[in-house]
Amino acid sequence: MSIRPVNESRPATPTMEGAGVKLHRAFGFQDPSELDPFLLFDDFRGDNPADYMRGFPWHPHRGIETITYVLAGEVEHGDSLGNTGTLGAGSVQWMTAGSGILHQEMPKGNAKGQMHGFQLWGNLPSSLKMTAPRYQDIEGKDIPEVIDDDGTRVRIVVGEFWGRRGPVDGIAADPQYLDISVPPGVKKTFKVDTYRRAFAYVFAGAGAFADASQPEGVLLEKEVMGQEVNMRDLSGNRTLIRFGTGDEVTVQAGEEGIRFLLISGAPIAEPVAWHGPIVMNTQEEIRQAMRDLRNGTFLRPQH
Repeated sequence: MSIRPVNESRPATPTMEGAGVKLHRAFGFQDPSELDPFLLFDDFRGDNPADYMRGFPWHPHRGIETITYVLAGEVEHGDSLGNTGTLGAGSVQWMTAGSGILHQEMPKGNAKGQMHGFQLWGNLPSSLKMTAPRYQDIEGKDIPEVIDDDGTRVRIVVGEFWGRRGPVDGIAADPQYLDISVPPGVKKTFKVDTYRRAFAYVFAGAGAFADASQPEGVLLEKEVMGQEVNMRDLSGNRTLIRFGTGDEVTVQAGEEGIRFLLISGAPIAEPVAWHGPIVMNTQEEIRQAMRDLRNGTFLRPQH
């Protein structure tokens, strides 16, 4: 067994998207090989409807998959195929844009005005970039949750974990998408297949992720629940942890516990040509997508 080293720990960056939605971006529009097959990760949350209510009006996607996971509030969506729906708290939508789709997403807060969700973009291999679009909408009650004896809770959004399988299937990157809560002071190890790229995103509490690259005997100055740990500094709210290779990830929860997403997927390792919400393999394919948008041929007939 080998612990994945922490290659990088960095805070998400405040930014604005759509028609004026304030959010934090953990990664995106940088080096696409860094977390291949994943391209972008956004954390959109707030207690003030003015920060998110203008939403993400009609926009195109081609060549990727978008994964929206809602924790609080709702996201109303519609698309050029006539699909409409509402994602409630705890639910997830996996949209395969494929050959092209126009859609919109409009966040709406709960009774207290709170909104919280995540969006992840996954790349598609060249063989599937022009596949027919499809949706997988999963209600929160259908996402399995496993609870360990020490109180650790894991919601399995996608993939297999601890003998249970998430409800989303047929995804090109063969991803694992876990929502993990570790109680205060608990040290926990999670298996991640060696061939996958992996990252964690902390969004509540704090904890220290084991770093196999540190020399034996080097300890943090800060103790966690009275115990010195051979780990990097505590990672808290809105922190991205990018891991190196290995087959397990270890975290020591801080005094308030820690909740984070642990996401991994198989690298596609193909050239990436990227123009906003359209991701292809070559610049000529990007130019063709732009011509299709101008000419009204972006949407392909569905059989």
